[in-house]
Amino acid sequence: MLLDATESQLVLVDYQERLMPAIHEGPAVLANARRLAEVARILDVPVWGTEQNPSRLGPNDAALRAACRKTLAKMHFSAAEEGLGEWLSPPAKPQQGGNARSLPKHLQKPAQQAAPERGTIVIAGCEAHVCLLQTALDLIDDEFEVWVVTDACGSRTERNRDAAFDRLAGAGAELVTTEMVAFEWLGSCEHPAFKDVLALIK
Repeated sequence: MLLDATESQLVLVDYQERLMPAIHEGPAVLANARRLAEVARILDVPVWGTEQNPSRLGPNDAALRAACRKTLAKMHFSAAEEGLGEWLSPPAKPQQGGNARSLPKHLQKPAQQAAPERGTIVIAGCEAHVCLLQTALDLIDDEFEVWVVTDACGSRTERNRDAAFDRLAGAGAELVTTEMVAFEWLGSCEHPAFKDVLALIK
């Protein structure tokens, strides 16, 4: 199973200016998040952001904020609790035709499941064991396919970060790296954006 850029969305969780200095390996984590956002821009993958209690923790890194279609300010640790899933899912298509309830049950069309058009969520952020973890677990519960970019995630301690990865893998998330995402989204060295993406990785 490989990532497909046309089925993916990128969610960047809480890379906030007052939080990042406390994050273990924070500069590398932030650099990988910026790389991810730029690859997503080049390949037309939608990017969404979240900010935890921004009045206290400040806004996200400016480059990441600029890359996002929208940024969700939240107080819950899970962004899904505050409507992120609604941003990630397309609006339900209205039923067409007459009133199905008036038909006998065996003549009614089965209810269509509104599957997200881009149901693969590539997610990264801070802190890995709190907001990233809770958001990702809720998205899994909401039946999104969740891929966690480990080298773009951070916590104040390695132990907390690694415990989050263990729990996420056990819950069904795929664990990947920034380069894995970039090259899977490309799919081939013949992709028109290959050189641009390669320049970001190198």
